Amino acid sequence: MAKTIGTISTYDGDEHPYLRGHKVRIVAMLPRAAAPDFDPDRDGAILRDDDEIERAGGVTAADRIEVQPWLKREQRWSFVTSDPRAIDLACFRHHLKTR
Repeated sequence: MAKTIGTISTYDGDEHPYLRGHKVRIVAMLPRAAAPDFDPDRDGAILRDDDEIERAGGVTAADRIEVQPWLKREQRWSFVTSDPRAIDLACFRHHLKTR
């Protein structure tokens, strides 16, 4: 199984313009949170462990990924997270074909 939590990637999407081109670190996965029929009250799982992600079937184009941006000026990861679509991270670009 590929490691997901802790993976460092680049954000390439448009939903979070302040993150575009920035280095981010994956801290969690939100299964199916990018799916059009997602209901956060019913489907609101947050997976913070690679074993949980593997049991859920791995990362797909329907998922969102919780990330922390790298704060270059402060030389640390931000305490604030964002939840871009998995397909907007460079490390999951291969999922674009399933859109």
